[in-house]
Amino acid sequence: MAIRNQTSVSDFLLLGFSAHPGQQPLLFALFLSMYLVTVVGNLLIILAISSDQHLHTPMYFFLANLSFVETCFTCTIVPKVLVNIQTQRHTISYTGCLVQMYFFMALTLLDDFLLAVMAYDRYVAICLPLHYTTVMCPQRCLLLVAASWLCSHLLAFSLTLLMSQFSFCASHAIPHFFCDVPPLLKLVCSDTQIFQVTMLTEAVLSGMIPLTCVLVSYAHIIHTILRIPSAGGKHKVFSTCGSHLTVVTLFYGTLFLVYFQPSSSYSADTGMIVSVIYTMVTPMLNPFIYSLRNRDMKRALLGLFGWGRCSPQ
Repeated sequence: MAIRNQTSVSDFLLLGFSAHPGQQPLLFALFLSMYLVTVVGNLLIILAISSDQHLHTPMYFFLANLSFVETCFTCTIVPKVLVNIQTQRHTISYTGCLVQMYFFMALTLLDDFLLAVMAYDRYVAICLPLHYTTVMCPQRCLLLVAASWLCSHLLAFSLTLLMSQFSFCASHAIPHFFCDVPPLLKLVCSDTQIFQVTMLTEAVLSGMIPLTCVLVSYAHIIHTILRIPSAGGKHKVFSTCGSHLTVVTLFYGTLFLVYFQPSSSYSADTGMIVSVIYTMVTPMLNPFIYSLRNRDMKRALLGLFGWGRCSPQ
């Protein structure tokens, strides 16, 4: 019975921005520009870090991983949005929808874990500087990144597997521009209690634990900074983690608006607007946040284009 219900759903209809046909050309140009800036910006960050020996440190190793994840995350969502707007065909296959949902969840969780790892890295660098090279050795850095990848994909796979068992109602129209969990649950005719409990459990494990790690790390960092006597010293230390703190605020702020609310109170319009922020705007801003306020990163980017050779060290 379950197999018949699944195969009867051949595709979904992503309504997205179809309710505003007059704005389609503007939205296409806007989303395409943001997509290109995001991909190019994050790839430049990766190339700059890999080409500059001075940036072969744990902090920039984690940043390169984060930039790679942001690039994959954007490529999971935006190309399909652009194709739908351009062709005015808003369908996505049942399998394609589940695959998109899986990668969206896995990469979002991976973002979450990497931000927590980066906060821990800043905590060790600022609060335990004499032990930094021992604690954040290459093997431990690789282990932290590998564990983040493994956990995020396992958690995403479990939810995707549960979603694939559901039967859907007659209407397959999703009031969103990609296959996100809340609007998909609105179309489910089966009992979703097990899914809701599983999702809540995973939200606590994959959301609250990394967030707690970030908050505890920054509590120790702020305590250490306040003990520095000079204002210049405080500014220098805080500047090493200010960019990360900005990205963390953007990431958790938008996610809390969408996912930490009851599914009954979910608003499609609000969900779409906030989703545009964390699927397109935030990944686009991250390269600027990490490069404009970072002297080493700016030097590496200039060196990547050969411009840094003409300027004195």
